[in-house]
Amino acid sequence: MRNQTIKQVLKDKKIFNQPEEKPTSFCALCRGTKLLCGKARCPVLLKFHSRDKIKPLVDKLTIGGASPPSVFIGRYGYPKISIGPMIPPIMGDTSILDSPEQWMSRSIDEIVDFRSMLIRGKYTVKANDVNNSNKIVEFTRELGLSKNSVYTEAIFQKKPKGRIIFYDEVQPHGPSAPLKTFDISNPKYDQRIEKAFYDTDLKAKPAVLDLFKNGVNVSKIQRAFSVGGFGVNKYRRFVPTRWSITAVDDILGKNLMEKTKTKPLINEYRTYFLNQFDNRWIILMMPTEWQYELIEAWYPNTTWNPYGSSISIFNSFEFYKGRTDYAEIGGCYYAARLAVNELLNSENHQAGIVIFREAHPGYIMPVGVWNVRESVRKALKVTCQKYQTLTEAFDFIQKKMDIPIDRWIRNSAILKNRLHQKRLEDF
Repeated sequence: MRNQTIKQVLKDKKIFNQPEEKPTSFCALCRGTKLLCGKARCPVLLKFHSRDKIKPLVDKLTIGGASPPSVFIGRYGYPKISIGPMIPPIMGDTSILDSPEQWMSRSIDEIVDFRSMLIRGKYTVKANDVNNSNKIVEFTRELGLSKNSVYTEAIFQKKPKGRIIFYDEVQPHGPSAPLKTFDISNPKYDQRIEKAFYDTDLKAKPAVLDLFKNGVNVSKIQRAFSVGGFGVNKYRRFVPTRWSITAVDDILGKNLMEKTKTKPLINEYRTYFLNQFDNRWIILMMPTEWQYELIEAWYPNTTWNPYGSSISIFNSFEFYKGRTDYAEIGGCYYAARLAVNELLNSENHQAGIVIFREAHPGYIMPVGVWNVRESVRKALKVTCQKYQTLTEAFDFIQKKMDIPIDRWIRNSAILKNRLHQKRLEDF
């Protein structure tokens, strides 16, 4: 039965009469035993077991624990939004729970367990109310600026409940509840972030660039950015977590990209390969002026192609002059662009970049944009393969990826341009 399509199984069960019932019948029919979705493990059961582990610890109105530190700024209803801490009901050094830079050696199951422990408190404020004297507002901001785990105690209006929340851009988190009040003990700031916070004449962009240059992790910059930690005082705002992640990736990547454009070209074709979380990545570098493209291929029964019968391929790209509109692929585009420009700047080189991503069914749920940034970073640390021709690079890509190279080319603006556009050196 596992080899049958979902449609065939539903027909056999005589429950395929009404098309609108298709999406709601798959899991009920499978119940985690037949793996009809094609995944190696049932994501529903994984989420259930993670939630089941934490449920006895959060079945109360008061929760205390060491926040990693972690905060969440919602986006629904903007400019009136929900802010608040994320608290695990455990003590000690919990920094791993909100440090995606450290997760590449972990499994999806471990990451889900990490994040399911974070209970989200919610308090509604206006986005521009960052200097409100209300303690919930003040302590949320302090958590966002903190360096180490901070003891946090929250009293909720009702017991935290809800499913484990998964996003494509943001790291998942556990149940949530409206806050009545919460308190923190002795937060310690990273001195570099603290300096930017107290400089109320420093604009947000140079603050972000200075912190990155001084070695502050991207995830910490993003968190401080989300609580209005940077910028000219009167313009400071709470920034939804989802937006702050992409904003920081974009600021950093764009700054490095402008430097990349001034560097000499690489003198060969290169490929870098990584298989992580059942995502296959290839970064192709070409000896051309700066241009960049991310192509994602989502197999059936993956997050963004759950009911499809064929592979869905999406791409976003830019040529030397860049792009002025938001990338169709979303935050992943900017996360990967930052990672490749980090390497090019460190090598003092310029190149044309095409990133290929095959998301296979083993990637059972989204875990956040950090996965793209850190996967590309990890891939670029592996010794690359070098070639004299693009054809040789294509041969390597064909061996590592399941999708035929001609289909990648058909879905790539940059590769089609490279293969079919006449250049001066062709004459």
